[in-house]
Amino acid sequence: MTPRARIIAALTPNSTVAWVKFTEGAWVAPLAIGLFILVAMRIRRHYDLAAQALALQAGVVEVPQPQRLPALVSGVEAGLAEAEETPEEIHHLVIVPVASLDRASMRALAYAASLQQPVLALHLSSPEEDAKRFHDYWHLWGDHLPLAVIVSPYRAIVAPIVKYIEVLHWQRPDLTVTVILPEIVVRHWWHRILHGQTASQLRHALRPLPKIVVTTIPFHLPD
Repeated sequence: MTPRARIIAALTPNSTVAWVKFTEGAWVAPLAIGLFILVAMRIRRHYDLAAQALALQAGVVEVPQPQRLPALVSGVEAGLAEAEETPEEIHHLVIVPVASLDRASMRALAYAASLQQPVLALHLSSPEEDAKRFHDYWHLWGDHLPLAVIVSPYRAIVAPIVKYIEVLHWQRPDLTVTVILPEIVVRHWWHRILHGQTASQLRHALRPLPKIVVTTIPFHLPD
């Protein structure tokens, strides 16, 4: 028997076993791995495009300077909540939760400032280092609007923001607080699971509070 024939004879049993195993279901593993890699690549591509769309453009973003914040003093009659009947009786405070300085947040801040009402930007940080870093970013941007930073040791987002607004309302029940939420809007429903639902959760959590108006400013991502 020639060397080539001996090699073919040696490989034939192994090839037969491999083919039998493949037809019995071994094809599932390579198919699953291939699909996993494809999905991971598509997810990475979506995040890259989202980061590119949300990145701030070169240059300084100017925002109109709103009125000064009203003094937060207690002692206002709480029973007056939601008793206004004329526009002159409504006193506003606009709060914009800002997770990061991106185009979605800038659009929400610009919209809030355009209302010509007192505006307060609100940022939530976990460690003190992140809070200081965000303060530095805020000053680098130009410090156009008043900023309050909540330092929370936990990774919860909704509860600390709701608590802050509750305390603010307790201090000044005469104010109508409008919370303006930046919201990422995607074209395809399956992209929604790739982004946080903070805006929706805040709307739901703030709904039971009196004199709290919640609105969202959508930022549409491209495909």
